[in-house]
Amino acid sequence: MRDPVEPPAFDTAVSHALLRRASDGAEPETLRLYRPKDVVAFGPLDRLAPGFRSAVAAAEERGFASVQRLAGGRAAVFTDRTVAFAWIVPLDAPRLRIQERFQELAEIMADAFRSLGVDARIGRVASEYCPGDHSVNARGRTKLMGVGQRVVARAAHVGGVAVAGGSDRIRDVLIPVYEALSLEWDPATVGSVEDEVSPVAWEDVEGAIVAQFRARRDVVEGDGFAPETLALARELEPRHVTASERQPS
Repeated sequence: MRDPVEPPAFDTAVSHALLRRASDGAEPETLRLYRPKDVVAFGPLDRLAPGFRSAVAAAEERGFASVQRLAGGRAAVFTDRTVAFAWIVPLDAPRLRIQERFQELAEIMADAFRSLGVDARIGRVASEYCPGDHSVNARGRTKLMGVGQRVVARAAHVGGVAVAGGSDRIRDVLIPVYEALSLEWDPATVGSVEDEVSPVAWEDVEGAIVAQFRARRDVVEGDGFAPETLALARELEPRHVTASERQPS
């Protein structure tokens, strides 16, 4: 569980710490699923855009903190109606099989959504937000899951967000954020599991994802993070705070 008093960027910092420690041989393969705070996660290209500060301000006006993503990609939204995920895998040669890891994760998510009654498909939707070939969509029309990947010396992190519900909040914050970043997209591409089926609990979406991982891999529930991981996360947390939110030194 996440300590609610931790700053918004700490969630990303924990995944970053797990990746670092997995690369050092100090952590095993880890699947982390959690209920995030309301944040807009910006990618490296977003931070270079002339309208970046305006995008951060637009997010804040709507009650969303801003963080820097661990992987690439464009601005994505996390809310308490989304399932954030981080799959960290120790590997001798993580730059190999990048596409295979993307595909496996997409298949897991698509099967999880299908188990809930969604017509889930793999692939980008035309004009979707934060576009990716391994997005998972509903009916080829709305995006339900986005994923990115970060590799370091001896580990890979495959992470992103699955939208259980609340697509209206995601749409409402992305419209001004993408306008500030001068990114073209279609707000109608924002979707959720709940939009496709009857109201669904966050825990049901999380459980469906876990079930599909269990069908493919041995999954043992953990009992929290090592103190060393949390200490490293606190060191890394400032790296994931947006420039406009950093305190003067």
